[in-house]
This record gives sequence, structure tokens and C-alpha cells, in this order.
Amino acid sequence: MMLPSAWPPLKPHRFDARIGETDHLKLQYSLANRWVEIGFIGNRLLTMTETKKQIIVYSDDSSVRASVISALGKRVAKDLPEHEFHEFATAPALRAYIDTKNLSGGFRADLFILDGETSPEGGLGVARQLKDEVFNCPPVLVITGRQEDSWLAAWSMAEASVVHPIDPFTLAKTAAELLRGAKPATA
Repeated sequence: MMLPSAWPPLKPHRFDARIGETDHLKLQYSLANRWVEIGFIGNRLLTMTETKKQIIVYSDDSSVRASVISALGKRVAKDLPEHEFHEFATAPALRAYIDTKNLSGGFRADLFILDGETSPEGGLGVARQLKDEVFNCPPVLVITGRQEDSWLAAWSMAEASVVHPIDPFTLAKTAAELLRGAKPATA
């Protein structure tokens, strides 16, 4: 019997990468001229509906967290999979969550939505810390108190910002662009 490391390499067929017995990859394949994202764990392929995006919401105000969750709903856009929310009211709890890895050893977030008006540690400072300390940090969207605070959002190295009060359409559009990997215009 050959060991997995001694197996001959697979010829690329429909996949963009080689697949091993224990690889944990996200792959894309073309199906009827449409790109569909799938996840691969062990020897089981997950369809787009099975892989959920993980969205982190950080605010000390429960009404802000509730408005973000209601604005994004179950799915941000038709072409994106459903998502799960993880709510945090304190920065130490958020840091503890970030420090733990998922079962495949990867990062447990696809998007951070941070409230800049949170106290005692604001979302802008937490965003800067995430960008400085987390390797390959997922995109960060900050919610600022006013339009004039956009320079603070730029300082925090966040990919996008929206302004209080939260506009559901703007928030959903910006979050969808970040989850797709595009760089949205800052509101």
C-alpha cells in the first residue's frame, strides 16, 4: 500500500489545484459557464450552499449589532452563499475568538464589521490592531459616527466604512463587495 505522500500527483482536470487526502481548499470550477465556489474538506466536496461565510460584528450597543444583522439578512447577495454572524460586545472576547482556529486550521472569519463608536475600545482601534497583527486579515468594514471621520477609517486600514445611522442598502452593498473580494467605494 502506498502512503498518501507517495501517491502520484493528480492530473488537473476541472480543478484549479491538486487535491490531496487532507487538503482543505476552496476551489472553483466551471459549471454551465457559471463559476460556483465549493469547499473541499477531506474527501467530501461542499456545495456553495453548504459553505457559509462567517461575519464578525463588534459593537457594545446591542441595537447596532441588531441593525447590522437585520440589514444583511441571511444572504447579502444572490451570488454569495448564506452567512453566519458572530456577535461581540467586548474587545477581549473578540480577540479570544480570533486567536482560536477552526478545525481545518484556517481563520474563522470572512468579514469584520466593527462599530467605531464602541467604548472603551473603539472599532477603529481594533481594526488597526487586526490589520497590524493578523496575517492575511479578512476585510474590515467600520461604522463611523459621521462622514468627517472617514480619515480615521483610512488610518485604521479598513477596506470600507459606512456612517451612522446605518443604511441597510449601503451596508449590504458594501459587505457584498468585500465578501466578493472587490474594493468598494467608501461611503
